[in-house]
Amino acid sequence: MPDLDPATTALLTVECQNGVVGEESALPELAKEARDSGMLERVAALAGAARAAGVQVLHAVAERRPDGRGANTNARLFRAAGKLPVRQISGTAAVRLAAPLVVAEQDLVVRRLHGLSPMAGTDLDALLRNLGIRTLVVTGVSSNIAIPNTVFDAVNLGYRVVVPADAIAGVPASCTAEVIRNSLALVATITTAEALLNQWAPAP
Repeated sequence: MPDLDPATTALLTVECQNGVVGEESALPELAKEARDSGMLERVAALAGAARAAGVQVLHAVAERRPDGRGANTNARLFRAAGKLPVRQISGTAAVRLAAPLVVAEQDLVVRRLHGLSPMAGTDLDALLRNLGIRTLVVTGVSSNIAIPNTVFDAVNLGYRVVVPADAIAGVPASCTAEVIRNSLALVATITTAEALLNQWAPAP
């Protein structure tokens, strides 16, 4: 993996929120995988190391209005989301970051009301460009949908993308390995959380 210049690199967490991967998730199977695999702890560790190294941290959160206005209805996934017992309603606990992740003072939070990717129809691309970011480290959930969409959108917009394979999760667990091997590895640099932590560790 090439060296990542902190001045031009950002770490993005995707949908690491209570209503998705927290204790009272709308998607308990995904939440269990995110926690049992250690993915959430690794993402939190990466965020802390990134901040210490001067790497910008951003959090992408998926939300819905209580009335659902403006949300997609053109796929089964979206229609099902509106009927789940836990909904990602703006301003509720469901859209706050799940422990052990935190939003630090210097972090940026990007919220979206529609779509499959935080890169589409949000401020994320503009924020990254204003910050001079050229490389995006993508973490979070899920490897089934949101992570591939984020990676592909970022690559299409000209960013170099890095994916720590053990800092993303999906269901079943085997899906993550297959998506990485057959899709993400073709367009992104695949690495591990440990490799990034070592790179961002303070110089001795």
